Amino acid sequence: MSRRPATRRRPAGAAPAAALASAVTVRHYCQGIGDCHLLTFTKPDGSPFRMLIDCGIHVSIAGGPALVADIVADLKKQTGGRIDVLVITHEHWDHVSGFLTAKDLFKDFVVGDVWMAWSENPADTEAVELDKFKGQALAALQGVGQKLDGIQGLSPYMAGVRDGLQSVLGFQFGAAGERVRSARDAAAKLSAKPSPTYFEPGGPPQSIAELPNLRIYVLGPPRDKAALRLEEKASEMFPLASGGPFARALASGLRMNQDDDPTFVDELSPFERNIGTPLSAALNGDKGSDPAVDIGAFTRKHYSGPVSGAASMEDRDQSWRRIDADWMGIAADLAMQLDRGVNNTSLVLAFEFIDSGRVVLFPGDAQIGNWLSWKDLKWPVGQGTVTSADLLARTVYLKVAHHGSQNATPEKQGFDLLTSADLSAFIPTNKVDAVKVHWGEMPYDGILTALETRTKGRVIRADDPWLADANGKPAFAAPFGSIQAVRSAPRDPARGPGGLWVEVDLV
Repeated sequence: MSRRPATRRRPAGAAPAAALASAVTVRHYCQGIGDCHLLTFTKPDGSPFRMLIDCGIHVSIAGGPALVADIVADLKKQTGGRIDVLVITHEHWDHVSGFLTAKDLFKDFVVGDVWMAWSENPADTEAVELDKFKGQALAALQGVGQKLDGIQGLSPYMAGVRDGLQSVLGFQFGAAGERVRSARDAAAKLSAKPSPTYFEPGGPPQSIAELPNLRIYVLGPPRDKAALRLEEKASEMFPLASGGPFARALASGLRMNQDDDPTFVDELSPFERNIGTPLSAALNGDKGSDPAVDIGAFTRKHYSGPVSGAASMEDRDQSWRRIDADWMGIAADLAMQLDRGVNNTSLVLAFEFIDSGRVVLFPGDAQIGNWLSWKDLKWPVGQGTVTSADLLARTVYLKVAHHGSQNATPEKQGFDLLTSADLSAFIPTNKVDAVKVHWGEMPYDGILTALETRTKGRVIRADDPWLADANGKPAFAAPFGSIQAVRSAPRDPARGPGGLWVEVDLV
């Protein structure tokens, strides 16, 4: 039987949480689709210890780089340019773009250490394997995206695939075509140490000498490839790290369609290259090599249409049968693999305050596979054992994963374990922007309902209207639950409506 490590609990009749000194102050920046969070802890001598988690914005947000520049300027003002630890949760543009687009502003910062997940470590064999898949998948999706952009009259389904690809590629590229890797590497170079510190689940909790009251548990990302390729259900697996068959199929099809290498052999094709007539040739009137069959006429009548002088309307136009671009539809599946696979590589940190046993959870963009991989984690601490379920039960503050999407925080092994009566939460999402990039319902109504119930209304969103008001206040009154105080600042009106940041003191 496992036992919790010894912690000092507030005895019955003791002062309420609101009377206690803040354990940490969290300033959430409100760029809408993107993450940037400044955590300020207090050292025993009263001086601040600063930890910055991510700094980025999705490429679809108009004026995004300028807004991030405002955020970095505020960070400089707040911290004096000193960041003790910079945490990069994962390699997506909306989490790291600021380190590239605001590179000239960040160069004046002093960063003690940069923390990343094992999946970003170039010396890790499994990370290299995963990176190879990401590179192959991204190249295939780029090719498909460019080809679909050049096709007129796409079917509604393929138009949806095209739009979805644009959204996914927005996590990989900036407006000027910069790779997300360059932004991640720019963040890594800010470290005063020769290289980042890489983390994985397991092992003893992390400690920081200047913060003796803090333990940090690493919950994710998992090493298990099956967990990395999970999507919405435990039974739905995608071959993320097993060679990328979708990427291979798309790459072969794209190369065949380039017509610049007649010697290329598509090993996935059911026919030899010299069999048949290329569709482009048939559409241009090529009759084919068999004098008994006019391939061009056959194609116009039965496939491409319209045909003048046909007896009936049905014979006149058969273009509805065209499926020229449909072979690229598997790009949707590959895009999901890439996007959700990268999200599942998020570095997940649980901050435990030893004197109270209370926990603050930052899961990055962890999705189902990452969450489910925690359930068997255990850490020996003192004379007892801490489990992931125990940490979730003591979580009093949650940075909601993946912008509150449906396939992020699970009901089982997630919400059902977040049982603290003092739970509060922040969602870094602007719903209007999410709709513009074809994300659908984000934040998801089921997630919002569960959060509102579990937190008794202590949920703050990056798009809350009151954040645009210099004197705005949330619907709940602080102190309440784990939130001791709330402060906020609106954006520069030139950047549009909304808040620049919201800050909470947590106990």
